[in-house]
Amino acid sequence: MLIRGLNVLLATVSTPLAAPIVAGTRLRGGSAGSARGAASFVREQIGAARDAGAGATLIVRMDSAFYGAQVIAACREHDARFSVTAKLDPKVKEAIAAIAAIAEDAWTPIKYPRAIFDPQAGGWVSDAEVAETRYTAFTSKTGKAVTARLIVRRVKRLNPQAGRGQDELFASWRYYPIFTDSPYALLQAEEQHRDHAVQEQVNADLIDGPLAHLPSGSFAANAAWLTLAALTHNLPRATGCLTSAFHAKARGATLRRQLIAIPARIARHGRGHVVFHLPEHWPWRHAWTNVFAATHHPPPAHAA
Repeated sequence: MLIRGLNVLLATVSTPLAAPIVAGTRLRGGSAGSARGAASFVREQIGAARDAGAGATLIVRMDSAFYGAQVIAACREHDARFSVTAKLDPKVKEAIAAIAAIAEDAWTPIKYPRAIFDPQAGGWVSDAEVAETRYTAFTSKTGKAVTARLIVRRVKRLNPQAGRGQDELFASWRYYPIFTDSPYALLQAEEQHRDHAVQEQVNADLIDGPLAHLPSGSFAANAAWLTLAALTHNLPRATGCLTSAFHAKARGATLRRQLIAIPARIARHGRGHVVFHLPEHWPWRHAWTNVFAATHHPPPAHAA
């Protein structure tokens, strides 16, 4: 992917309770395609997650740029599940046509509590329908064929002329296929895959923060800065988790404004005794106190 002109591979880890953190970065030279080096990168990040203590089911969520036999093989070799947006090649279109031909009661309606943006339709979508079938991908690659679930989400294609007396005679649909070996139920697997869109929010936070002044003319400098950018993205995330439920999911700019850029007056008393005078009615004083108490030992008790 390109972030401010940098060709990078970026892996994030997300949970329902906190905003995503950056698990790994890799800067690549030239105009490399998104999938170049992705298989080895996936292996590294799965290993990093295991080393960090992730013993539960790992699901590697990817967009269609990473729909390939080598990347999926890397997931399976390291005991991780995959969930990737399938490319609309002729075989996938044939499978979608077979799903579309099944009875209407085979489709499961899904409602979105918060509407999601459909870039193809150019608008917001509040409901859709999903169905699934078994599908074998990469049959043309010797020894690389993978059989798993093909989950298809369909969204009704709205007629922009409907309000002018040109109502539709029959419904037409847009189809979004997902290739996955997720062990979860249909609706849960589809919802989990849509969570990979949090990557775009991470990109926005990085561009709005540590990557604002990149790229430079030096590849080595860009690589070093990218690593530092990941660290400076993750540290405020850890701080937010120690602060409050709101700050655990807040954007980077919010964390910097409310927890890091502290409106305090610093006073020194004696030798090495520093006091922070915070505003009396500061709205985030309790949040800041929470993180301060969690990261600092209490002062030693003194005899009266």
